[in-house]
Amino acid sequence: MRIETERLIITEFTPDMAQAVHENSLDEDNRRFVPDEVFETVDEARETIEFLMGQYSRPDGPLVYPVLTKAGGENIGYVQMAPIGNGIWEIGYHIAKQYTGNGYATEAVNAFLPVITGSMGIDQVQGICLSDNIASKHVLKKCGFEPVFEGVSDYQGEQREVFRSIWKRA
Repeated sequence: MRIETERLIITEFTPDMAQAVHENSLDEDNRRFVPDEVFETVDEARETIEFLMGQYSRPDGPLVYPVLTKAGGENIGYVQMAPIGNGIWEIGYHIAKQYTGNGYATEAVNAFLPVITGSMGIDQVQGICLSDNIASKHVLKKCGFEPVFEGVSDYQGEQREVFRSIWKRA
């Protein structure tokens, strides 16, 4: 898969992206909001990339794609679709701290959603984040996700305040 926007390229992982994936995962927001996606070493990142590369040919995911800048080719984060049970899929995304505030997450999600859902035959996607992740809530709303729940629920094995939203194909 390769998706291009005005400023970004969404493509498949390659093993040489391990250093950037490792570094992008270490910022404090990533540790706080998605602690299961922190890679303490380059080897951890490489192992995960190898696993994710193997998922591209499988229909059950997760399907995770790096987000690169068009201008310099920097790996600035990822966008993903992951199954969360009962045929339900969740959108996920992360933009490294040094690149936030530029609209990259919104641009990536808006480009990714119609392509990935079209190729998978999915008409509805959930967006889930912690309630205090204001930036992520903002991205979901800007990308057409409608709020459906905000309150205490299971989040990565813990009871936390979460925000859930739904995107439906037009």
